[in-house]
Amino acid sequence: MTPSPTPDTPPLTDISAETPTPGAGPGSRPRLQDEFEDRPVPPEHRRPLLSVSSVWFGFPMVLTNAVFGGVIVFNLGFARGMLAILVGCLVLGGYVGALSYLAGRTGNTFARIAAVTFGPRGATLVSGFLATVVIGWFAFQVGLTGSTLHAALGWPVPATVLLAGVLYVALAYAGIRALAVIGWIAAPLYVVLGIVAIVLALRETSVSDVLSYDGQAPAGGALAFGACVTMVIAGFIDSGTMTADFTRWSKNGREAVLASLTAFPLANLVALIVGAVVVGAGAAAAPASAGGDFLGLLTGQGGVLTAAAVAFVFVNLGSVSAHCLYNAAVGWGQLTGAAMRRLVLVIGTLGLAVALAGVWEHFETWLTLLGVFVPPIGAVIITDQLVRRRTAAARPAGARLRTVPLIAWAGGAALATVVHYEGPQYCDAITGMVAAALLHLALERPPRDAAPAPASASAPEPASERT
Repeated sequence: MTPSPTPDTPPLTDISAETPTPGAGPGSRPRLQDEFEDRPVPPEHRRPLLSVSSVWFGFPMVLTNAVFGGVIVFNLGFARGMLAILVGCLVLGGYVGALSYLAGRTGNTFARIAAVTFGPRGATLVSGFLATVVIGWFAFQVGLTGSTLHAALGWPVPATVLLAGVLYVALAYAGIRALAVIGWIAAPLYVVLGIVAIVLALRETSVSDVLSYDGQAPAGGALAFGACVTMVIAGFIDSGTMTADFTRWSKNGREAVLASLTAFPLANLVALIVGAVVVGAGAAAAPASAGGDFLGLLTGQGGVLTAAAVAFVFVNLGSVSAHCLYNAAVGWGQLTGAAMRRLVLVIGTLGLAVALAGVWEHFETWLTLLGVFVPPIGAVIITDQLVRRRTAAARPAGARLRTVPLIAWAGGAALATVVHYEGPQYCDAITGMVAAALLHLALERPPRDAAPAPASASAPEPASERT
């Protein structure tokens, strides 16, 4: 199947220099290693559903999710904790799926899709923010590699962080094909070792004990239900919002949605459940801070399993680190016109420096930032390009900065901030999404000088792509 006619972005002179990519001129075939960060992925370079799914499916199969799942169950107990996990996964699945549909339909990067809603200059702000935020997530995963192997095996943190950073940068440098390959390795490895960890955790307890686990967090310091839902959403909301950088390779919008659903809710839910069961079984070493980190269960079982655990850490955290670095490089490539691979090296070096400095340890503050400021961005784009598609299609071209979507983003983030501090029993991530969407619906009006277009109409074609 070939992609359906797609809405494209307004002129992108403020987002990208639009410099020609070698081999991308009229009538020529792009280079095989071209990542198409400056234009839509051509139909002949779209990838099969299985290939795109492998990129996303392996992404949330990460040890970090086991940590989060365990922390949630430690605070809420197993039954309420699993409910919070399920709600967060379903919300994240709907959010990423909707944005993925736009990506598969257009073949565009997140920055180009954002330009339809926010205007090129507004998209510069939005895309720059997310492309910068995701660098911090890369640094967190690199730092977590060092701290995890230090806690389990006594490896020196700085040397391990340096080694991990170099390996993960090399993986992202290889591009989308390498991300697909590492996804095929990371996801099955997580499932296998996760099952082994659960079996080991259940040696001295029973399934009924796990299901009846009430949680051990002090009553005054426990996370509220809404905060736990936000933790699930915030864990992947940044790259989830930038899903177009991955799912733009899909053949069409439907396949892009299917590819994203393999990750959210499916793989994400599995990864969180492993950590939840480990904590519910009482087998976690430090459930309050390290949640369901199950590496310690594996490293005490002999040489073979220990070696498998070490490989697991590098493959598992390397997968998510490379995805985040790829997001950042594609985003900044769109903003600056620089080549994606060159930016991988520059941004990777910066993220590695942050990891070595130990900034990654403040992950709770980081999750708060993600849960408050990022969800309203995607909610505005979904509202504009899916809910109000006719209005977007009828919009005259030429606006460089669109203030209504920016106001909706700011309003959603502001209300989410208030909820975070004043109503922690509620979910600030969902609050921000809903508030931003409602603000956009209330403030956005169809242009008076343009007749409403049919639902299938496309947004104005980029001037740089007109012939």
